[in-house]
Amino acid sequence: MRFTRNPIYATLHESSYADGVATRWSAQRLLPDEIVAEDYFTGEHVFPWMWDDYGALRPQRAAAELLAGHAWPRLYDADRLRHNEVPVAATIYVNDLYVDRAFAEQTAAAIRGLRPWITNELEHNGPAAPTASVLGRLIDLVRGRA
Repeated sequence: MRFTRNPIYATLHESSYADGVATRWSAQRLLPDEIVAEDYFTGEHVFPWMWDDYGALRPQRAAAELLAGHAWPRLYDADRLRHNEVPVAATIYVNDLYVDRAFAEQTAAAIRGLRPWITNELEHNGPAAPTASVLGRLIDLVRGRA
């Protein structure tokens, strides 16, 4: 992983999934023993040791510790999303390594008015793909042009 360009990504990553709890470094705490024993790839997970090993992260070590211990409020209000009135579109990647397609489709269906773009043209990093115009496609969906 390269954090030199975007160290804030690592620092904020785990807390972006906290929904009513403190994460307390959940990626490390909940990592299955098999993954550790076999030294498997862990995807986008961040671990406390990274703030020691990656020079670009060291200045944010204290902030990362504070965020890991912070008790976050609920981030998502399912009832509110069911009554959404704001036009919205989202990309669902068929072969997403990190987000199960069925779960993504279930979540999208729970948000009133959400128009999904289900695609196998891109992977989880679609917005960063050099030839992709994910934002343009989503704007077209919201405006009824796709």
